[in-house]
Amino acid sequence: MTRRVVFEVRDQRVWSGAAGSRGEARMLAAQRQELILERVQRSGGVRVTDLVESFAVSDMTIRRDLDALESRGAIRKVHGGAVAPSGASTEEPGFEIKAQRQEHEKHAIAREAARLVEPDSAVGLSAGTTTRTVAEYLRDVPGLTVVTNSPRVADVFYRAARPDQTVALTGGFRTPSDALVGPLALTAVRSLHLDILFLGVHGMQEQAGFTTPNLMEAETNKALVEATRTLVVVADHTKWGTVGLSTIAPLSRCDVLVTDSGLGPRACETLAERVASVRIAEGDGATEQAG
Repeated sequence: MTRRVVFEVRDQRVWSGAAGSRGEARMLAAQRQELILERVQRSGGVRVTDLVESFAVSDMTIRRDLDALESRGAIRKVHGGAVAPSGASTEEPGFEIKAQRQEHEKHAIAREAARLVEPDSAVGLSAGTTTRTVAEYLRDVPGLTVVTNSPRVADVFYRAARPDQTVALTGGFRTPSDALVGPLALTAVRSLHLDILFLGVHGMQEQAGFTTPNLMEAETNKALVEATRTLVVVADHTKWGTVGLSTIAPLSRCDVLVTDSGLGPRACETLAERVASVRIAEGDGATEQAG
């Protein structure tokens, strides 16, 4: 299996200070923020004073780093420092709440993911706000047979009303994320043979793999993964480091991961070692460099 590396991390430094003065070697902001994030993920929290001492930068510089990390959803700022984002492994926000998060990134990811689909394909889409966005970019692909356990995804195709597209919605019980799960959904999915599956996830992490906080949704998603020839995971950068209650699949099962440029270089390296292809969606295109 061909593996791809998104980009290589190099030890780049810039110098500040007047010419001829002692100056001071300082990391680029992106590198420093990645190291701060690693500390948060490893220990659960960091203090501003400790970071100022460790990186030999000002208090304001560290606070700007924390602002940047919080805007990515990677940390939560608290008085005097930062902690890992709150939320138990079983916490599951509703569909409308999740739909408002990372909208720009979701559209870039969905646009890139849709390019992987050929006309007349059998396409599976799991439930989720990112997969619903993928559906919007698939409406004009001719001859698709679409299978989904998401009424939200199915509605995108129903509204398009293309006579050359077939949409199958599984039955089942509805979860907070508007996924249909349970025996009816499993019976429908286990008889399928899909060309490609777009899987949305709650979190992705090196040991836990791709996860969800809902046990029944995990079971349905596992069945979808088993039914497909090509697995494409669509997940924005905020999903990295988040671990839900149940694993859907290990990172190595993924054929293509489509994410966004907010993902840090070390996370990209970890994913590129385990996933056959990692694509970073940016605007109208994506970056992917062979290792």
